[in-house]
Amino acid sequence: MTVITPCLWYDGAAEDAANFYVSLLPDSRIDSVSRSPADNPSTPEGAVLVVEFTLAGRPFLGLNGGPHFKFTEAISMMIHVETQAEIDRMWDALISGGGSPSQCGWLKDRWGLSWQVTPTIMPRLLGNPDRDAARRTMQAMMGMTKLDIAALERAFAGH
Repeated sequence: MTVITPCLWYDGAAEDAANFYVSLLPDSRIDSVSRSPADNPSTPEGAVLVVEFTLAGRPFLGLNGGPHFKFTEAISMMIHVETQAEIDRMWDALISGGGSPSQCGWLKDRWGLSWQVTPTIMPRLLGNPDRDAARRTMQAMMGMTKLDIAALERAFAGH
């Protein structure tokens, strides 16, 4: 079977980031940490070069590639959650230590990686055949930073 493994580029913080991410999600773990066998443009010999880790059952690779490239919002990690308590926990954890909130459930973590903390009800609300209800939900979401499930449901219902 072919597996696609996203490679996330960090400036020396791949191991810290991977350890943080695996602490947040079930079925997550550090699979291996590889150190550079020789000095290279991004890391000295013996420093962590690559961290292979699993998040929610999916493989990822963290590369300490140096300061040359930064994350952008063009790619993000989407976390689907069931409850407001899960939204609050994930949101608070991901913006801790220097992250920043954005809008519509988006945020950046302390390393600049974009995340979307999204309730699992969103496809049902936004894709509903009642287009007026879906429109109200979209308008409510556009005014939010962290998503509020109860407020989204109220907007959907027209309250």
